[in-house]
Amino acid sequence: MNTIPVLTIQDVATLDGVLSDFLKKTESELTVVIDRGGNVISQYGDMNVMDVTVIAALAAGSFAATRELARRIGEVEFNALYHQGNGNHIFMNSVDDETIMITVFGSRTTVGLVRFYSVATAQNVATVLKSLRSNAHGFSFDAADISEKPLFVDQS
Repeated sequence: MNTIPVLTIQDVATLDGVLSDFLKKTESELTVVIDRGGNVISQYGDMNVMDVTVIAALAAGSFAATRELARRIGEVEFNALYHQGNGNHIFMNSVDDETIMITVFGSRTTVGLVRFYSVATAQNVATVLKSLRSNAHGFSFDAADISEKPLFVDQS
């Protein structure tokens, strides 16, 4: 059962601090934390670089496809993916079993630097999200929660 964390202002500030530090160290443009379903959990940086919601959905699909490729060669998953463009590049890495971090960067930095700092950043993000999940900061969805009966009946 997937849990989507509910972020308080303090939680957002904590994640922003982790992601801001990562962007400064790597000189990247943008980093986005998403769940494996493509839902945006947190984002930091230049939002004009891309349509975050579309990239999040595509990245989740890409990770799912490469997970199957990995399985076909005897691996559990590839924990990082890199797409090199002419000017902009995307590095995606697994944060935990439920979360992915996407980083968009240009020619000011290298994939090696982004990859190096993404390891510690992913661990920090995972720690924050684990804390949120263990403190019941999240909604749990189950098919049994859905009914065809309306919750409210207008009696006017």
